[in-house]
Amino acid sequence: MSTTSPAPLSLRKKEITADYLRILDVHISDLENAIVDHALEIRELAQQLHLHPVHLSTTIKEVTGESTCYHYEMKLVAVSKKMLLTTNMSIGEIAMRLTYDPSNFTKFFKHYTGLTPKKFREQSAGSPDS
Repeated sequence: MSTTSPAPLSLRKKEITADYLRILDVHISDLENAIVDHALEIRELAQQLHLHPVHLSTTIKEVTGESTCYHYEMKLVAVSKKMLLTTNMSIGEIAMRLTYDPSNFTKFFKHYTGLTPKKFREQSAGSPDS
């Protein structure tokens, strides 16, 4: 019985992934800094790369092992944590800045961190590293 190894990833697929992650970083930063007031959808990000959304999603999954949405959400969680720890903005203000309804933001944040934004902020403020 012969086993075939997976085909090596093409340079183009790696380039698409790097471009997607770069554009995503810029977009999340723009949300954080109130440069834009709406979250882009995956199809809009694909459009910026001149790709079909399905091709973008398939490529990202193949290269990283995770979906386009996963990367988007992880970057939102990271910037949410940063904003909770480094600003005096209310949780509602942070939610709105990141284009979430405050109650949905709390559910989103708790899903990925296991804590509500309020609890995260309280625990982090009381930690010796802060």
